Order: sequence, then C-alpha cells, then structure tokens
Amino acid sequence: MRPVMFTSLVISTFLMVMPVFGQDKPAAPAPGSWGGLIPMMLVMFLIIYFLMIRPEQKKQKDRQAMVNNLKKGDKIVTLGGMMGLVHNVKDNTVMVKIAENTIVEYTKTAISTVLKEGNEKTQKIEAVAEEKKDSKEKKK
Repeated sequence: MRPVMFTSLVISTFLMVMPVFGQDKPAAPAPGSWGGLIPMMLVMFLIIYFLMIRPEQKKQKDRQAMVNNLKKGDKIVTLGGMMGLVHNVKDNTVMVKIAENTIVEYTKTAISTVLKEGNEKTQKIEAVAEEKKDSKEKKK
C-alpha cells in the first residue's frame, strides 16, 4: 500500500470515529421522572373513561331498563328488523304478535327498540276492540 493512501485512510477513519468519542455521556434519567409520567397516565385514563367506558355503561343500563319495562301492547323492533306488538312477557322471553293470528316468541335480548307511539295506538285499538265486544254482547 502506498503511504499516502494509508495515511488518508487512517485520517478519514479517525475523523469519523472522533465525534463518537467526543460526545458526552447520555444523561441519566432524573430521579423524579416518574412524577411526570404518572399524572399523564392518569389524565389519559380519565379521558378514555369519560369518552368510551362511561357512555357504554350508560347505554347498557338504559337498554336493560327498556327490556325490564316491557309490557303488553308495546310496539317493538327486534334486532332482525321484525316489528310487532308485545302479546305476553315472561322471565326471559317475550311473545310478539307480528300479524293477525301470528305470535312469535323472542328472547328479551333480541329486542332492539321499543317504539313510543305503539303504546298509544295499541291502547286506542284495544279500546275500540273492547267497545265492539261490549256492543256485541249487549246485542245478544
């Protein structure tokens, strides 16, 4: 090897390696570094709790109350989209009238929503049906 090439190789290697040795040692974490991390984790947990967990618990509570308050005559929609009137309520199931002379049994978990207008309309229909029944009995 030529001495000039060797010298330039040594000098270039030396220039590349020297900045590594010239750096200061990385600072050790300060003893109080956990003091900044823990409050940040608590803030993140609170944000997740109030934006995700709490609303979901509220939805579950409202749904459970809706299912527990089912009564005869309520108009409901099932998860499958079937609409009908509650004919009878049992412990875990509901008998739903979906057409004339057609009653289907669903579990309470299969009920998606209870429609508010169903109560008023069915009460009017039942009242009219009772009046017709009474008038027929009076005619006899």
